[in-house]
Amino acid sequence: MSNQIRRFTHFFEGMNASDGAGVRLKRYIARPGLDQVDPFILLDEFRTEKADDYIAGFPSHPHRGFETVTYMIHGRMRHRDSTGMEGLLTPGAVQWMTAGHGIIHSEMPEMESGLMWGYQLWVNLPSQLKMHAPRYQDIPPERIPETADNDTQVRVIAGSHNGTSGAAETLTNVTYLDVTINPGGHFQREEPTDHSSFLLMLDGELKDSTGKLARRGQLVVIEGEGTLDVTAGNEDARFLYFAGEPLNEPMARRGPFVMNTVDELRQAFEDYQAGRFTTT
Repeated sequence: MSNQIRRFTHFFEGMNASDGAGVRLKRYIARPGLDQVDPFILLDEFRTEKADDYIAGFPSHPHRGFETVTYMIHGRMRHRDSTGMEGLLTPGAVQWMTAGHGIIHSEMPEMESGLMWGYQLWVNLPSQLKMHAPRYQDIPPERIPETADNDTQVRVIAGSHNGTSGAAETLTNVTYLDVTINPGGHFQREEPTDHSSFLLMLDGELKDSTGKLARRGQLVVIEGEGTLDVTAGNEDARFLYFAGEPLNEPMARRGPFVMNTVDELRQAFEDYQAGRFTTT
């Protein structure tokens, strides 16, 4: 391994937001101070035991130009989309949807009480793939591979870790891991020098090799070269880890559409309003 290190550099708390038909969220990316971590362009957490915060769900709405990734920790969410696909997201399940040239979908809770906890990530698509055919990957928990050692358990949702490949087929070069470290345990990871990376703390505390501390609810941007080496505190630490190859392309973004130019964005709205997206 390199003698250089990767380390925590910027810390962000979730910002209160709402989406869909009034679902209450914590927004980490696509907010003031953190517009994107290229190629990741949005990250939301929905986590509440109050049914009024989530019961209205996310009724049918369009997307074009990127991929949406929904990861359920607790609760159940029904997905339907204009390709004719339908699936039920249960605890530990992932929905990886490629909007491509246009899709209309809905995500509605299938529960009226209890804890609803999950994450939605948007992954940008490069210009040559923005009009890719829409597709949907329904990944149940048992299909997500896991790798473990004495200290650390890793669910590999996308990309790879320690030779274990993730469950999702991705159009961009990204990694998505769900990591749990036992008290005092370590997690190490290297990335190509030009790749973006960050983590989102779900539980516990995590210290990098320079002594900087990340706590539950914080998104932490990682920079530098070489190895990231993090250590859990006195209790289990759990976090989502993300890394990806930046697209380094212009982005024109408004509401549910993410394109490269204003003209492409305008065309997306015209196509949707003219009914050129298939409806659910």
